Amino acid sequence: MADILCAHGDRFLDRYRSSFSFQQLKAFRAIQRCRTAALGGHRDACLRCGYQAISYNSCRNRHCPKCQTQARQRWLAARECELLNTGYFHVVFTVPHELNVLALENPRLFYDLLFTASAQTLLEIAADPKHLGAEIGLISILHTWGQNLLLHPHIHCVVPAGGLAPDHRHWVRPRYPFFLPVKVLSRVFRGKFLAGLKRLHRHKKLQCAGPAAALADRQQFTKLIRRYTATTGWSMPSPLSAAPCRCWRYLGRYTHRVAISNHRLLAFEQERVTFRWKDYAHGGKQGTMTLGATEFLRRFFLHVLPRGFVRIRHFGFLANRFRASRLALGRQLLGSSPTLEEVHPQQVQSESSSLWHCPRCGASMVLIQRFTAAELTACMFFDSS
Repeated sequence: MADILCAHGDRFLDRYRSSFSFQQLKAFRAIQRCRTAALGGHRDACLRCGYQAISYNSCRNRHCPKCQTQARQRWLAARECELLNTGYFHVVFTVPHELNVLALENPRLFYDLLFTASAQTLLEIAADPKHLGAEIGLISILHTWGQNLLLHPHIHCVVPAGGLAPDHRHWVRPRYPFFLPVKVLSRVFRGKFLAGLKRLHRHKKLQCAGPAAALADRQQFTKLIRRYTATTGWSMPSPLSAAPCRCWRYLGRYTHRVAISNHRLLAFEQERVTFRWKDYAHGGKQGTMTLGATEFLRRFFLHVLPRGFVRIRHFGFLANRFRASRLALGRQLLGSSPTLEEVHPQQVQSESSSLWHCPRCGASMVLIQRFTAAELTACMFFDSS
């Protein structure tokens, strides 16, 4: 990705700078400079054999394809320490593609509404005695991209199979093959999301410009809402039931990355970028896609999130306010698994914190010195001379 930015970044900015947000420009500069002398560096040493190496610093931007590996591992370790002794369900909420024009102009409002509508749908239907009659917990993760890098906002939810009874005296297990009835989930989510859009438009909080300019007119907006009130394409294209570790490891590949990782990039030749993708509209058929470098970069930066936007959220009994006490109660009601209780987050974190090992003896490398960009240039010049 950095090579593509170095080769075509200036031309890309000349074309799209007027529509670029500050966060997009910040991500652009960070990815371009990541692991180069411009960010400085550090010296690591092996305490066993004395081997030393100088490395460039990472940008640590959450949209960089090369960063966030340690953050992802720490997050996964923390989630695995919170597992309950039950199955887990993976639920996906999505919206019709035609509504994406509103997401382009109102990313924070649109994505917040997506989180709220999906979480409320699960919590309310689960609380209904006709379906489950229990207090559930869930973790929601926002993805904004499809395999072709175009805008495709959707929410992945991981939900324990069942929930706490209203009196908190027993664990309520699902009565359906898939946790809650899919058609009911889809219908309720659709109603909540469209009601939220209408409320935002009525209070004049939606920005309608560019491709969404026609929706500034109330009649046009109402016509759009009515068109999608009774259509499909709203919820759960792939509801799955899986072992908890499998759910987390699947989602862990995407929790701290955006759009595309470097391993999917196959070729960069002059003006063209080729990458792997799966066509889920045709059964997940694998293939390659080639785009012009400018178009590739345009699609990539569609997925830079607003400043401070939280893309992993917890609801129900997994919300931060209740998590510790509710998890302890859930383990008590389900029958705890000793292997889960004996693993502490600090232990897992310490085991995964050192990702670089000495190429000579295999021992962990330890940071011994930091360099600014100027000091690193001078140090490298001295070493070469």
